Amino acid sequence: QVQLVESGGGLVQAGGSLRLSCAASGRTFSSYDMDWYRQAPGKEREFVAAIRRSSGNTYYADSVKGRFTISRNNAKNTVYLQMNSLKPEDTAIYYCNLQGSWGQGTQVTVTS
Repeated sequence: QVQLVESGGGLVQAGGSLRLSCAASGRTFSSYDMDWYRQAPGKEREFVAAIRRSSGNTYYADSVKGRFTISRNNAKNTVYLQMNSLKPEDTAIYYCNLQGSWGQGTQVTVTS
């Protein structure tokens, strides 16, 4: 069974940056696509970014394109989300996803 642990969230002013990490265990990490999702208060969980296992191709929601960068380190079984130019509307709990398994999430709060 896979275990995912997110970290790196926090409180930041608009325009600032954060780097989220998601450490995976229990599966061969390099064999899986990895995704980041987020859920703001009162809203449904939404897709943020994805990185494919073989090609390393990345995909982004329009709302974060050009500001967020997803990457992975297969040797460390970790996926990252570099978030720049943060906006108050980026405030949410951020989750990583591996084949339908979820971590506990990490809170990101952006103040104006």
